[in-house]
Amino acid sequence: MRLKNVESGHRQPYKAMLEEMKAQRGGQLPDILRTTLYRPELFGHSFSLGIDELLRGPSEWSVGERELFAAFVSHQNQCPF
Repeated sequence: MRLKNVESGHRQPYKAMLEEMKAQRGGQLPDILRTTLYRPELFGHSFSLGIDELLRGPSEWSVGERELFAAFVSHQNQCPF
C-alpha cells in the first residue's frame, strides 16, 4: 500500500528535485527515495545516517559485499533495490 502523501505531497525543494530525477530516469523513482524525501526531518535524515553507517562504517565485510547483501535481501523480499 502506498500513502497518497508520499506519492505526491512533497514540499519544495524536494518536489522539484524528484521531478528532475524522474525526468532523467524516464520513469518512476524508487519508493524509498520518495519516502526519505517526504519528511526528511522526521525520517529521511536519520534513516540515511543509519544506512550510511551500515554500508560504509567499520566492518569485516567490504562495502561491495554489504551492497551485495542488501541487494540480495531486497530481491528476496521482491523489493527493487
